[in-house]
Amino acid sequence: MGAKPKIENIIWDFDGVIVESNSIREKGFRAVLATFPKDEVKALLEFHRENGGLSRYVKFHYFFEEIRKENVNDKTIKIYAEKFSRIMKELMTNKEILIEETVSFIKSNVEKYNFHIASGSDQEELRFLCSKLGISDNFISIHGSPKPKNEIVKDLLKAMAYDLSKTLLIGDAINDYEAARANNIYFMAYNTNRSLMAKSDVELKFRN
Repeated sequence: MGAKPKIENIIWDFDGVIVESNSIREKGFRAVLATFPKDEVKALLEFHRENGGLSRYVKFHYFFEEIRKENVNDKTIKIYAEKFSRIMKELMTNKEILIEETVSFIKSNVEKYNFHIASGSDQEELRFLCSKLGISDNFISIHGSPKPKNEIVKDLLKAMAYDLSKTLLIGDAINDYEAARANNIYFMAYNTNRSLMAKSDVELKFRN
């Protein structure tokens, strides 16, 4: 990958990049899992913080199978995921959670780049939230789970026939970095830890 690529297409993560929602997501997991032991919920929240880009479906599977050592079927996971989604729809429609410099950059550059969202959040919920937050029109498409982010990005790149050397993924989790690498596109870390920031290929200035 070249030092100064000409970026035309930008794929955005959602949580932590467009909205400041980590504390809200944690509140949701606590509410949905309120009947389980606190130490087990704490272990799930630690996994959630370390794997921000993974979907809630993966996290609920992890909770039951790895933390509680229980067999769980997809029907049960779906029930917990839907409970979680209902809470998110109640708590995440306040525009105060929007990250100002990100949204300002997006709105100021919507004619310059092709913008998309690829998130670990549930797709139906994600599109609902983007509509409620008034940002949907800035994106050509908005994609979420249960499909893994690697696949979301792969399918998007194929559908749009984008030049990989002109495409950038912006995220705040190691899963975002891995999705960019798996699909041979550029990666930029944002609003995250120093070790992941060091993996950025490109540095866009959100502020003048």
